[in-house]
Amino acid sequence: MNRIKSTFSIKNLENISGIKAHTIRIWEKRYNLLQPERTDTNIRRYSLSSLQKLLNITLLYNHGFKISKIASLEEGEIPIMVRDIALKSTSEQVAINALKLAMVNFDYVMFDATYDEIASKYEFDYIFINIFMPLMKELGILWQTGAISPSHEHFITNLVKQKIHIQTELIQRKQTPQENQKVFVLFLPENEIHELGVLFLNYYILSQNYKTIFLGQSLTTESLNTVMTFSDSLTFVTYLTVEPNKEEVDGYLRDFQDTILEGTQSSLHILGPLQMLINPATLPGQVKLHPTFETFRLEFFGEQIFV
Repeated sequence: MNRIKSTFSIKNLENISGIKAHTIRIWEKRYNLLQPERTDTNIRRYSLSSLQKLLNITLLYNHGFKISKIASLEEGEIPIMVRDIALKSTSEQVAINALKLAMVNFDYVMFDATYDEIASKYEFDYIFINIFMPLMKELGILWQTGAISPSHEHFITNLVKQKIHIQTELIQRKQTPQENQKVFVLFLPENEIHELGVLFLNYYILSQNYKTIFLGQSLTTESLNTVMTFSDSLTFVTYLTVEPNKEEVDGYLRDFQDTILEGTQSSLHILGPLQMLINPATLPGQVKLHPTFETFRLEFFGEQIFV
């Protein structure tokens, strides 16, 4: 299952590059930009190098280069021009495309170079919200449709985690939380392993000079009782991506209220895509949904900063 995907259909190329299959066929025929192999039933199959080339071409094309000009370039000129544009551009989409190219190439050097360039222009909060999150959402769709393999997604996910961990450690080393402030407990429910969202929330809360207790992924509700010995006034924060599933999520929240929150001043705050399956009218009294990071941030930390 985790083998690196090495051949792609024209539909895969369309999904990953954003270039319509019809246009790809025209570019092949008119400019000989790609040379697909054919199956016994005459279906196009593209190599990993063809996908890499198409992503490079797409970045140049979306940056104003005519396809005839791109076709006239020497093979080695295209990646050089792409790197130059990616590192100088202020466009979020150009940065996302450059990171996708780094993913396809399994090129952490290009990932780091792209990240360093955008980090010279933007704060980490902005990069995560406006570049990393849209990138991961897009890659999730590509993985579900088979356009990329789990190896690709894991490669990028772990590089993004690395950046969050670095930023978190920098803050922790210089942080001096004030006494009598809110304490945030960040965790993921049992069987939930998608931790990018909760890792970022931990970083952001620390950046606001609050104390956090970061517990990570896949915790049973009962195990959180131990944390209640620290205080009966804790702000629990979780980020639900796939678990608890649709059939179990309402029961999970009722159990959390009964097991952890009942009779305390604590509360549970939920972010993440799975909350769309939760009916706000049935929420226990000490549980709150946050449709976006911004609504969560506004409730606890003040004025809006992202538009």
